[in-house]
Amino acid sequence: MSILETPTGLPPKSVSALRRLRLVSTPEAISFLLLLGCSVLKRTSDFNAVPVMGAVHGGLFVLYVLFWADAWNRVRWPLGRAALIFVLAVLPLGGFFADRMLRREEEAGVIAARARKEQDVRRVNLNAEKQ
Repeated sequence: MSILETPTGLPPKSVSALRRLRLVSTPEAISFLLLLGCSVLKRTSDFNAVPVMGAVHGGLFVLYVLFWADAWNRVRWPLGRAALIFVLAVLPLGGFFADRMLRREEEAGVIAARARKEQDVRRVNLNAEKQ
């Protein structure tokens, strides 16, 4: 499996971990861009919002790292994929790409879970018909 391939058949807790990570990746990316903008404004004007935006971005980044570690533990990503998703958090605009990758993986997990559930229902119906 390559770094960009998505695993299927994820358990529900893995899908939840992916969803949490995905939901924090976009706000983390936005806060990073705002922090960069504030740092430019600090040096070109009297406006200094860096302490506030730094705290906001720092909190979101800590959440991202915690959710990343949880998702890595639950989904069992290869080291390359886990590293890629982590590196995307420290690149400007990287969080948006991480969100896109995680959304695909989450959707694949949900589809696989629905297919398993449907297969279980069919199996129960076949057993009921035999009796």
